[in-house]
Order: sequence, then structure tokens, then C-alpha cells
Amino acid sequence: MALYVQKFGGTSVGSVERIKAVAEKVKGFRDDGHQVVVVVSAMSGETNRLIGMANEINDEPTPREMDMLVSTGEQVTISLLALALHKLGVPATSYTGSQVGILTDSAHTKARIQRIETDEMREDLDEGKVVVVAGFQGVDEEGNITTLGRGGSDTTGVALAAALGADECQIYTDVDGVYTTDPRVCSKAQRLDTITVEEMLELASLGSKVLQIRSVEFAGKYNVPLRVLSSFQDGPGTLIVAESDQDEDSMEEPLISGIAFTANEAKLTLLNTPDVPGVASRILGPIADANIEVDMIVQNVAPAGDYTDFTFTVAKGDYKKTLKILEEQVIPDLGGGEVNGDDNIAKVSLVGVGMRSHAGVASKMFRVLADENINIRMVSTSEIKISVVIDEKQMELAVRALHTAFGLDKADIESE
Repeated sequence: MALYVQKFGGTSVGSVERIKAVAEKVKGFRDDGHQVVVVVSAMSGETNRLIGMANEINDEPTPREMDMLVSTGEQVTISLLALALHKLGVPATSYTGSQVGILTDSAHTKARIQRIETDEMREDLDEGKVVVVAGFQGVDEEGNITTLGRGGSDTTGVALAAALGADECQIYTDVDGVYTTDPRVCSKAQRLDTITVEEMLELASLGSKVLQIRSVEFAGKYNVPLRVLSSFQDGPGTLIVAESDQDEDSMEEPLISGIAFTANEAKLTLLNTPDVPGVASRILGPIADANIEVDMIVQNVAPAGDYTDFTFTVAKGDYKKTLKILEEQVIPDLGGGEVNGDDNIAKVSLVGVGMRSHAGVASKMFRVLADENINIRMVSTSEIKISVVIDEKQMELAVRALHTAFGLDKADIESE
């Protein structure tokens, strides 16, 4: 007998019929003798509907009341799923985040889990019940309902698995696992049987939307086996493991595990910036004060006492705000300079732990892009990642070319 924590996203519970299908799937695990805790999101579209109504009433809603409002979406789903399980003869009890004892800090709309009370859940499980928990939410020390941010149900699932010592946390979604890249862009993308936590963290941070990044961080921190599965078809999915948990045969797998990409980037360049100590802080400080996250940074080297160029990227939604800060605050503070911007860029990234022990990945990447006449604007590297900024219109071509060049195409794998 194993203990599974299963999380079903909004698409998986998007209608009464789909909720019934989830109940059948859960029943199958219980009939096999396993204990099951189910975490569910709100039905697809429901959270957006609630936010829309709030904005119609007040275009600056307070975070506390927003948490009170949007948390109701999951409450509907947990009760419907419990009713569906009852109909199948499966004893089940539904709980909101506060009822089950998911205690968080008081940062409304982006709260972090501090601890989880497990006694009541364990009692229900020992009695043979399925425990159904509302994802995305908790309660602070003062009894206020809090939410964990969009995608927070993934974090709820992994956190419950860690607290209960579950054998596996299974994330059911509308895809059947983690792919080498987005199959909608590259038809030859293949599903990965396993991927390391470190690689998944990089992919999640670089644009892959399969898992919320905080849930992957949680899985790595508490060594929770995490599996991504499809709600709509059977299959083994993708198991996310610590690198040390890989078997010996997997250590010689391809250099690159996946290719992530995003067009949600904008590039800004400050020209003729004084090349003196502290200038980077004077540029990025006002941007940080505006709660804008900076991604890639490149500063040209200049002769001592001369001027240089300072380039960085931000999310596309922050482009105009950042441009205004540079023009109205930074340039006057520096005593001159000018700013150029481009919000028609994309970032394409290679990710793989194999890079640690193999040279030449970057040079091969650059050669492949050059062969496709794709110009590289910026480069950023880490131990297991290489990212480049290119023109947005060339993003899909770059992804497909790199996918083929690094042997990730489905036909290449099947022929080995």
C-alpha cells in the first residue's frame, strides 16, 4: 500500500463530466489498496471570472478581499469531487486550506506555506477515506484566508506530500508529461521519462508552464518524488527526481534535456553610460524599487574612464514602465546618456545537467543558429543552461533547428 497525493488542475476538473472522470481515477487507486489525498484547483476559467467581477466593482481591490473571493473557486470543486466519490461508494471528506491546517504567512495573494497540520488527514486516511483538499489556499495566524499565487495548487500538492511523507506526488494536467520542448512548436518533441529537479527548475523559470516553479523548489527541498501525468490518457508521465536518484544507465543520456523559450521579454540598452564603480546599482536600483525583475544583463568593457553600454532584459509587461524609469530617473542621475529598447525579442534556452561534463555545447548552439542566419543579441550561461536573446520572429525556427541538432527529435531517439 502506498500513499499518493494527486493534484488535478483546472482543465482536469473543468466540467461535471471531468470531475466524474477524476473520481473514477481516484477510485481506481483506492481499490488497489492505496491511500489517496486529492488536491484540486478551481474549475477552468472560474478564478478569472471571479477576478473579473471584482475589477468591475473596484479597480483596486484589496488583497485580503481578493483572497477571500478567489479561494471560493476551489471550495466548489472539492465539494463536487467529494460528492462524485460518494456516488461511487468511496468515503471522502473535503477540506478547505484553512480546515485542513495549511498555515501560511500573511502575504495576501502570494502567501508562503509555513507548516501543515496532518493529524486530521491521517485519521481520515487510516479510516479508509479519500481526503480532498482545496489547492492554492491556506490561512494565516490571525485566521485570514490566504492564497499562494497563480498555479499555487501545484505547491499545495507537493507541500502536502512532503508533510505526509507520501510515496509520490502526482500532478495531473492536460499534457502527458514534460517534453523536450513545446510540441505545438516542434512536432518532433518527445516526452521525457525522467528529468532532474535542477533541470525542471531551469525549464520552469525559463518559460515552461508545465509546473509552477515553487512546487519544483518544494519537491527538491524535501526530496518529494514528483510525477507529471495526463488526466485524459493513461501513461507513465514524467518523473522528476534528484540527480542522485538517477540510475547509472541514465547518466549517459543526451547532453540537453529540454529547450525552453519565451517571447515575454523586452531588451533595454543604456548608451554612453559612465564606466565607473557603482553605475550598475544606480541603473538597476530604481528598477528594483519599482518591483521590476531584471533577467539577463550585459555590460560592455570600456577603457578606463571611458563610456560603455549597459543592456538588460525585463518582462515584456514591464517594458514601458522600465523605459520611463530610465528616462526620468536614471539618465538624469547619471548626467547623460540615451536609451534604446526592443520588445520584439525572444529568449531560447538549452537545459541539461550533461553540460557539466561536456564542452562545446555553446559553440555548437551558436553554429546552428548562424547556419539558420539567426543573429544572437545577448548570451547568458550557467552550469546547466545556455540562453540567447534573438528576434522574436525567428524563435520557432531556432527551437526546431536546435532540437534537431542536439538529437532530441523523436525519430532520432527511436532509431537509437
